[in-house]
Amino acid sequence: MKKETKFKSGFVAIVGRPNVGKSTLMNRLVGERVAITSNKPQTTRNRISGIYTSDDMQVVFVDTPGIFKPHSKLDEYMDKASYSSLNDVDLVMFMVEPDEAGKDDKFVADLLQKVKVPVFLIINKVDEIHPDKLLPIIDSYRKLGDFAEFLPVSATEGIGIPDLLTALNKYLPEGPQYYGSDQITDRPEYFVVAELIREQILQLTAQEVPHATAVAVDRMNQRIKGKLQIEATIYVERDGQKGIIIGKGGKMLKQIGINSRRAIENLLGEKVNLRLWVKVQHNWRSDPSFLKLIGYDKKELN
Repeated sequence: MKKETKFKSGFVAIVGRPNVGKSTLMNRLVGERVAITSNKPQTTRNRISGIYTSDDMQVVFVDTPGIFKPHSKLDEYMDKASYSSLNDVDLVMFMVEPDEAGKDDKFVADLLQKVKVPVFLIINKVDEIHPDKLLPIIDSYRKLGDFAEFLPVSATEGIGIPDLLTALNKYLPEGPQYYGSDQITDRPEYFVVAELIREQILQLTAQEVPHATAVAVDRMNQRIKGKLQIEATIYVERDGQKGIIIGKGGKMLKQIGINSRRAIENLLGEKVNLRLWVKVQHNWRSDPSFLKLIGYDKKELN
C-alpha cells in the first residue's frame, strides 16, 4: 500500500541587506516575476508575497525591503515592514552575498537571534566565486548565530534551488493549501503593474531619481477594442527629476512606457494600452499622508 504524502505549507520571510538578490530569488522560486529587480539597492519598498505550489507543499514567500538604518519616513516604513514580517512566519531565510560576514550582516544576524522559528542562511551569487571560498564564508556566519541550514545558491542561475526546496519541505509544518495552485502572488494586479513600471524607471534612469520615484495606478478596469486601458502616475520630488523622467522631447517617458507595456502584457497575458503621467510631489518620502495615499500600509507608518 502506497504511503500517503503529508502536505506541508507555511510562510517564509526573505530578509537581508539591500541588493543581495532577495527579489530575484523569490521570482526564481515562484517561476514568474512578482517582485521587481534592479542592481540599485533598496528596490523593494513593500512586503510582496510570492506563492510556490507543488504536489506536496505550498510556500508563501514574503520578500521584505532590505534592512538598513532609516533616514526618512519611507525608510522607517521599509524597516518596520522587514521587522514585522518576522513575527508572523514559519521560517526565515537570511540572504547574504558570497563574502565573509561584516558589520552590516552582524546587525541583521543580531535581529534574527530574537526570532523563534528556524532561520536558513542563504548564500547567494555562488556562481561568482571559487568553491574553495565557500567554507570560510560559512564559518564566518557560524559565529554570528545558530542557523538551521547553510544553503549556497545562485538566484540568477538556479544553482541550489532544488536543495533549498527540499530543506523547506523538511522544516515547514503540515498544513493546508492557502491559495489556488495557479496563484503566484497575493498582491492585486494593479500593485504588480505599478511595480513593473517602477522597475523600468530603476533600469532606465540613474543617480537619485529612482528612489525619489513612486508609481500609482489610477485606472485599470476598462477595455477598448480588446485592449486593457491602464492609466498610471509617476511621482517625483523635484521639478528637475520630472524633467529627467520625461526626457528630451518625451523620449525617456516614451521608453519607460514601451518597456513597461511589454512587461505588463507578459504578466497579464493580454494587450494593454498604457498611459503615463509625471507629477511633482515635494518630499513625498517624508509625508505619511501621501505614503498612505499611494498604498503603504497605515499600520506600518504609525
